[in-house]
Amino acid sequence: MAEKTVVLYPSLGVGHLTPMVQLAKAFLHRGGVAVTIAVVDPPDKDAVLAAALARLTFTSPSITVRLLPTAALPPSASVGNQHSHPLVSVLAALRAANPALREFLGSLPAVDVLVVDMFCTDALDVAAELGIPAYIFYPSAAGDLAVYFQAPDICRVVPSSFKDIGKGTLNFAGVPPVRAMDMPDTMQDRESDLCQARLRQLDRMPEARGVLVNSFEWLEARALHAIREGLCLPGRSTPEIYCVGPLVDAGERRERHACLQWLDAQPKRSVVFLCFGSHGAFSPAQLKETACGLERSGHRFLWSVRVRNCPEPDLAALLPDGFMERTKDRGLVLKNWAPQTEVLRHEAVGAFVTHCGWNSALEGIMSGVPMICWPLYAEQRLNKVHMLEEMKVGVAVEGYDEELVKADEVEAKVRLVMESEEGVKLRERVAMAKKMAADAIKEDGSSDVAFRKFLSDLVV
Repeated sequence: MAEKTVVLYPSLGVGHLTPMVQLAKAFLHRGGVAVTIAVVDPPDKDAVLAAALARLTFTSPSITVRLLPTAALPPSASVGNQHSHPLVSVLAALRAANPALREFLGSLPAVDVLVVDMFCTDALDVAAELGIPAYIFYPSAAGDLAVYFQAPDICRVVPSSFKDIGKGTLNFAGVPPVRAMDMPDTMQDRESDLCQARLRQLDRMPEARGVLVNSFEWLEARALHAIREGLCLPGRSTPEIYCVGPLVDAGERRERHACLQWLDAQPKRSVVFLCFGSHGAFSPAQLKETACGLERSGHRFLWSVRVRNCPEPDLAALLPDGFMERTKDRGLVLKNWAPQTEVLRHEAVGAFVTHCGWNSALEGIMSGVPMICWPLYAEQRLNKVHMLEEMKVGVAVEGYDEELVKADEVEAKVRLVMESEEGVKLRERVAMAKKMAADAIKEDGSSDVAFRKFLSDLVV
């Protein structure tokens, strides 16, 4: 059989590139496939993304990376206009990259399949024009996908914007009830241009031939059943769903980070790890509350700290007076970055305080670490609903949707997970999820079977 040519097309940002790279590796693992990742070269250079691309080129030379230039962006995407949400410029950059994507795909001898990120639905037009089968890679939870398939219709029938419904609940097929305030921030104001753009994207997702989901059958059986039975797209054809996850960073780094040596000296399952992703920054007031809660809990901790609008934080000045000295024997605070994958897999880690980004949630599950959910932005509040109510792999801090999460709440949730009977049960549940995740991706596991079915469907 001739080698297939696969082009993967992620959205902007390392959070979307990372799972797409794992998908590329999954293709290569099965052989007979040449993989290229076409990455939009953003107008505003992203240092984190640039570093990730450099690391990808070094560690995975068999994956071809092609940068696509973008044309000048329209004025509506410029910084400082009335649409201040960063997703506005992301969507504009992706639209502006369509000609470059078309030129690149047309330059290849053959393309067997184009797999696009969920934000890249405009690229479906390019695939249709060139006669290339197009699939969507959905890097988040299947529960989110079930909600998003239904969101355009829900938005048309609810009496007001989600931001006005607040704590009122919305009912979607396949998932627990969702508070309106836990819907993504991009969809809170249905009259906004941003929300309308997102709804148009969601309306187009079913046009793809299929959707590859970064999850696994056991974890989200109810949501997947609802999607496949057509309950999420009444009156429309549902694309084929391939559950091929979990696809996560393998944590392959050249040098071992110093914090791992610190963990080596800690007792088994004794450390609370706090890490909030590449954009999870907090105010100085929130840092102080978190520090006080950690100190009062009495538990060991490893804390990756990012400060809002401060790339080089002065931790001694930002944290409570004497905090670093008082906790030096049981705590380690890192500036800006921690090797999350390696930390979570370390046997000293007993709990994970996370922003509920899906990459992080899957890494927590695959490491068997119970999670304390502290969602910040994007679809993270929605992920929190699934993680608590459906998957039962975590607990949530109260106040994440308000100005501050108080020190008492941080202390209470750390103690709950690390000390209580409820924490024991939570740990047992996550241990089961870890086992089922490993079973899913092994040979003849549910995700392996789904991936092979996807490849065989390309022949049809």
